[in-house]
Amino acid sequence: MYTQFDGLIRSSLKGRLRGYVPYSKFAVGAAVQCKSGAVFAGSNIENISYGLTICAERVAIGSAVAAGEREFVAIAVVADTIEPIAPCGACRQFLAEFSPDLVIVSATVAGDRKIENLSNLLPDPKRGILKNVHIR
Repeated sequence: MYTQFDGLIRSSLKGRLRGYVPYSKFAVGAAVQCKSGAVFAGSNIENISYGLTICAERVAIGSAVAAGEREFVAIAVVADTIEPIAPCGACRQFLAEFSPDLVIVSATVAGDRKIENLSNLLPDPKRGILKNVHIR
């Protein structure tokens, strides 16, 4: 059965194949759909210093922003897992910077999927550490 997110998932699957994952061997692909209709794919890029690893979601958004896009409708995230994975906390905050109501399509390589809204995964994303703090 065809759904509106099939093309986005296919782009995520292609992005996943371009991942650089020599350490974990855990390739993740992501594709973001812009309000303009453009789609940008990304893959996770690992580093021997794991803290420097970049998630597929941030690569996809970064590519879109570098191309001049700032408004996003949905993002698909695909991995070879038993159940669909959701973006990590850092990615959730990164996505919310641009689109707090983004649709998240999490999918497995086998085709299972889950669709949810970013605002459910990350409530109150604009509340930073300085909100309601009065600095003298």
